[in-house]
Amino acid sequence: MTAHAVRCLVRAALVALAAGCLPAAGGAAEAPPRHVVKDPYFGDSLFYFYEGRYFTSLTGLMVSQHFDRLSHHGDEAEILRGGLYLSYGLHREAGEIFARLIDKGASPSVRDRAWYYLAKIRYQRGLLAEALDAIGRVQNALPAGLDEDRRLLQANLLMARGDYPGAAQVLQAMTAKGTGGMYARFNLGVALVKSGDVAGGTKWLDEVGRTVAVDEEMRSVRDKANVALGFAALQANQPQQATQYLERVRLNGMLANKALLGFGWANASLKQPKLALASWSELAGRDAADAAVLEAKLAVPYAYAELGAFGQSADEYNNAIAAFDGETASLDESVAAIRSGKLLDGLLASNPGQEMGWFWSIGTLPPLPHARHLAQILALHEFQEAFKNYRDLQFLAANLRQWEDKLGVFGDMLATRRQAYAERLPQVRANERGEAIDALEKRVGSLAAELDRAEQGADGAAFADAHERELAARLQRVRDALARAGDDPAYAAARERYRRVAGALAWQLSDEMVPRLADTKRALQSTGQGLVEAHRRDAALARAQVDEPAHFDAFAQRIADLQRRIHELMPRVAQLSREQQNVVQELAVAELEHEKERLALYTTQARFALAQTYDRANEAKDANHAAPAQ
Repeated sequence: MTAHAVRCLVRAALVALAAGCLPAAGGAAEAPPRHVVKDPYFGDSLFYFYEGRYFTSLTGLMVSQHFDRLSHHGDEAEILRGGLYLSYGLHREAGEIFARLIDKGASPSVRDRAWYYLAKIRYQRGLLAEALDAIGRVQNALPAGLDEDRRLLQANLLMARGDYPGAAQVLQAMTAKGTGGMYARFNLGVALVKSGDVAGGTKWLDEVGRTVAVDEEMRSVRDKANVALGFAALQANQPQQATQYLERVRLNGMLANKALLGFGWANASLKQPKLALASWSELAGRDAADAAVLEAKLAVPYAYAELGAFGQSADEYNNAIAAFDGETASLDESVAAIRSGKLLDGLLASNPGQEMGWFWSIGTLPPLPHARHLAQILALHEFQEAFKNYRDLQFLAANLRQWEDKLGVFGDMLATRRQAYAERLPQVRANERGEAIDALEKRVGSLAAELDRAEQGADGAAFADAHERELAARLQRVRDALARAGDDPAYAAARERYRRVAGALAWQLSDEMVPRLADTKRALQSTGQGLVEAHRRDAALARAQVDEPAHFDAFAQRIADLQRRIHELMPRVAQLSREQQNVVQELAVAELEHEKERLALYTTQARFALAQTYDRANEAKDANHAAPAQ
């Protein structure tokens, strides 16, 4: 399986872990169950997860867990956190999370799903023992499609550990038709050959090699099986059989170069140098970055020599030596560019990633003197993993620099708040109203007593409004004037009108007393509540005058502690980045140096073969001269 396919599979795994569902058996997608997010902070982490911003999703999730903001999604949050740990290669931490969830009584489907994906990541990172431990914890709760992948993974792990009979036993039950069955048949053939059953392994590989493939992936597997059969036949000194296998390989496939090389050697073994020359000549004209092409440059003059064309053979050997020298010079230029940092800087610049994570991949090659050398470097699993670590360290360094700037801004904000507090505090102290609140409380108490007296005495006049009080005052003046007039008959009509108006006012005040009493009680109660709130605010203000400076000091200390931690981490990350840069560059250089050693060996072989060709040409010339003399 390609690295891209594995990345896609693991991303699908994380999505399944996050959403709590899996694809249906056989690859058919069932409608996922309705998943309601009840905690907004969990929804925020899921948003960043689906956006591909895994670092933001992970840090936000951990902060929400720290402040206990995910009460409705505790287990789901842990599954998501474990999956995100996996995306950064933290398989041990992810394994601990999954183990805790399982110990808490997770469902069998969640348990098996977690262990399966954990095994997948560990296998991808080359941790075979840990991957076998995880795959051994999977029981029988995976869907059919994933269960097939699980058994393939188990077989691959066993073969990687050298247990070919065990792998063959696992694969025997997986040889049904289909994509997974084709992989199983290919791996079964390899496992049987490695375990000593050459005939049985050849039968399975031959079946794969004859399969009608419907897509590029299956065609590549078919080519791989035929190449394996061809070279196995060459090693068994069966060149005729080897040609039959190798003829099945496509000329434009990934394994075409290796197949052309083997086909040429098979024909050479059959004493058919013309056929061998045709195959090798085609191969020699291809990209020299492939080892098979370099070997073909030696094989072509060999075929000419076998045909007796010693002059052409010598020319081809000289061309091969020149090509090897030119390729060696190109490799030296690539090594110099890599050691100067151009490779890593170019890869980072050409493939920007918003955040680090396991799914980020290289899509664009940097402009180096000989970019074709990068293919064999980037194909190395060790290089890919080392480069991911270097890229993550670069991201962490940038993240620390950003936080260093943010803490500076936080410090400025805190200083501004301190200054504002210091400027406003005298104004607040000057306007303290504690005594005024006490006076208001006394007045409210007096009003409550008066209200009680009015209620007990049914004194409707106590609830009169301003107009009614003015009218009552006018009636009192009228009454006083009538009293001074005595019993004068001339005022009899005025006395009657006064009696009627005073009675109407008394009746109105008595009739309105009950609703007005209720309104007054509510107003007085509201006033009391307002005074309680005023007391609370006054007490809070008094506490703030004492506590706020302590809060400022606490924030300042926290900022200082974080700055100290960042300043401690930045040199460590920088040192680790330099060390990891050296590791990545030396991995790349080592691959190119290995190629240079191979070229040096080929050059030596070419020079030695050229000398032999000259000797054979002289011997043939002497023989031709001797024949007429005889």
